[in-house]
Amino acid sequence: MEPDEALEVLCVGETMSLVAPADATPLERAPAFTLSAGGAESNVAIHLASLGHRVGWASRVGDDPLGRRLVADLARAGVDTALVEVHPEAPTGVYFKDPRPEGTRVHYYRAGSAASTMDQDFLADVVLDAPAAVHLSGITPVLSTGCDRLVRRLLTRPRRSRLSFDVNHRPALWSAAEAAPVLRELAQLADVVFVGLDEAAALWSVRTPEEVRALLDRPELVVVKDGALAAHEFGAGTTSVPAPRVEVVEPVGAGDAFAAGYLSGLLRGADASRRLRLGHLLAARSLLSTEDHQALPDLAELEERLAYDERAWGGLRIGGDA
Repeated sequence: MEPDEALEVLCVGETMSLVAPADATPLERAPAFTLSAGGAESNVAIHLASLGHRVGWASRVGDDPLGRRLVADLARAGVDTALVEVHPEAPTGVYFKDPRPEGTRVHYYRAGSAASTMDQDFLADVVLDAPAAVHLSGITPVLSTGCDRLVRRLLTRPRRSRLSFDVNHRPALWSAAEAAPVLRELAQLADVVFVGLDEAAALWSVRTPEEVRALLDRPELVVVKDGALAAHEFGAGTTSVPAPRVEVVEPVGAGDAFAAGYLSGLLRGADASRRLRLGHLLAARSLLSTEDHQALPDLAELEERLAYDERAWGGLRIGGDA
């Protein structure tokens, strides 16, 4: 299948049905739940679509109600789903969020899912060469040997598109010891890399953003997110922007929102400071909900928030009394 129109960004990876307590109560006690589409790459796609970009999502889903529902959800959000394939036998994956005071736990039911059947033959070269950027994450290679081959093909093939890679280590899927060499190898092959400093510390025993850049020295741009403190871009130079203050409801999905905001700025030709700020703004909105993506403020409000100078930016407040 071909997408409906030329895409700016193509996001490739598994999306599952996400079940989450409606009010951030632990799973075993929650009286009500939400059902939505949840997946790192499709989260990025939804955020990019909300910012006005032409974005597509490519994956496989099961021939089941959950698969049909999540494809419809993505389409309603403005994401092109023409490159989604339906597997006749394998099911759509499901996962549950379990918010707890010590942090959110995630329970996956994705073994043998439709998306795990993707391999190196998924997506033609002509499709991959059309968008300005292709976005992947470090979740996909651990899903199956075929998915690992797919990611390696996308990262090593001669390409016209800029390749964006979010390290996105998931301890529930593989240990840090197993993941560390693989994720570093894959990140080194990308053009733009996103990684959390805490994540990098767990994987590679680094302590500072500068040490992350030294370890990932080949990509054109490396973006290191230091939680509630700041985000740092390493390219031809180094740019750091402090994070706004946020009253966190639930953190899962904020990294995908940040990646989308940053990529939007990159696609629009924004400078390093502005694209880091846009990443912060989208991440802040995501932190205010148990769902992986939130409705954005209108563009005028985004522009107003982006206009804060560097000295005031760290004091910007999102949520609560904002």
